[in-house]
Amino acid sequence: MGKNLAISIGINKYDFLQPLKYAKRDAELMQGFLRNQVGCEKLLFFSDDSPDFMGSSTRPYFTKLTQVLRTMFEKPFMEAGDNFWFFFSGHGRRHNGCDYLMACDSDPDDVERTAISINYVTEQLRRSGADNVILILDACRDQGSKSGEGIGNQSAELARQKGVITFFSCSPNELSYEIDALQQGAFTKALLEGLGVQGKCATVERLDHYLSSRVPELIRQHKSKKVRQTPYVIAEPLTKSHLIICPQYATLYDVSKMKVDAFSAEHQDYELAEQLWIRVLAASPGDMDAIKGIQRIAVSRIGNQASAQNNFVAATVDKRSESPLSAKSTPLVNTIPNEADVPLNSARGIDYTNLRDLLAARRWKEADRETLKVILKAAGEEEEWIYMENFEEFPCEDLRTIDQLWVKYSNGHFGFSVQKRIYQSLGGTSQKDEAIWERFGDKVGWRKNGKWLHYNDLTFSERNTAPGHLPLAVVGRGSECIELWWLWCSELCWWLCWLE
Repeated sequence: MGKNLAISIGINKYDFLQPLKYAKRDAELMQGFLRNQVGCEKLLFFSDDSPDFMGSSTRPYFTKLTQVLRTMFEKPFMEAGDNFWFFFSGHGRRHNGCDYLMACDSDPDDVERTAISINYVTEQLRRSGADNVILILDACRDQGSKSGEGIGNQSAELARQKGVITFFSCSPNELSYEIDALQQGAFTKALLEGLGVQGKCATVERLDHYLSSRVPELIRQHKSKKVRQTPYVIAEPLTKSHLIICPQYATLYDVSKMKVDAFSAEHQDYELAEQLWIRVLAASPGDMDAIKGIQRIAVSRIGNQASAQNNFVAATVDKRSESPLSAKSTPLVNTIPNEADVPLNSARGIDYTNLRDLLAARRWKEADRETLKVILKAAGEEEEWIYMENFEEFPCEDLRTIDQLWVKYSNGHFGFSVQKRIYQSLGGTSQKDEAIWERFGDKVGWRKNGKWLHYNDLTFSERNTAPGHLPLAVVGRGSECIELWWLWCSELCWWLCWLE
């Protein structure tokens, strides 16, 4: 299982800003969670009166915090499967378009030289080597600029660019409230509930949903129905939202999401795929899918190295002969493909050779029609339709083979798994929502000018289509694609097909 390290900061007493009541306690409670529930191997805590660490003060002065961020992250010390947590509760300030965290001695009239930019914090944390940095900012209590805008906009963009999972306690134009009855900030109260036995939020996605409903509920109960505090999370790419941060609460559903992400990543990014499989093993020790996935990656890497060596040898011989190698020449060494062929596995004895060949030839429309044929065969249907009762019994092995072929030969542009990621990114769930379906249709190019296109009006090309545009034949014709695609890729059908 990967390592967890953390920094927790909570500041009540400010030299030049209005004091806060419960920021210190929030950081203390977060420290307890990180130590006892997450099992952080190393945890640095900074507050108004936190004890010295190795003979050095831990009061959160500007110079102390910047020194720690500078020296602690000089060299990478974490690796794949590890998490670095950073929690800050205190004042935030937006200045000249940049977001800052205010140290206890930060001067609001000299922000650039006395406050810590979130950009710098993010850059340093990423240098730790951990493949996931989790930034939690309960830092919007200060009114910020004269316009009243707080931190968030720049930090959110940084999070997207750098792949840092970032939780914000409220929107940039809102305040983050402290609640006397709870002796905590509303955000951190909800955060610790969500990560604990009350919420049992195993993943970033589940925690985001919990916070979105729980924080406004606390505000209504203890403040006013007119007051707004809207927490949100930035987790990009989408695989970050499936990160399991509390393995003790992880369900088969949570693990299966990471399996899908890991498998899809094998076609595009071996490093990401390996990280995801490692996390599957952390949540589900001994998982055979994860073990096989890591083995596949190792074999593929060996193949890539061998291929690179062969290319180098061929280029060297070619250069020495001062002429191109003859087409009739016998190669010195057999070439190993850069990517392993997709196994044409089928639980129903379906032959996927023709589908593979059509996809390899980029004959997308013919491949789309062939997809319908093989799905009907695998489903045991004689008509050009699949009935609801057959969905749950559709063989997982066949669905995986079809998806792998589309993903591989389109370089990740097409495939059921691509469509599903897009659908989820728009907020789609197993509960049908017409508005989301229309947005999905717009996104993948199945709708134009507010209307669903007919099959013959679609584009069968990689260059001129959006990701996820194909396959489509399986979902019928015209507006029928709304209903049948929802049935096909519903949570129940899809996740059952990936669980073994």
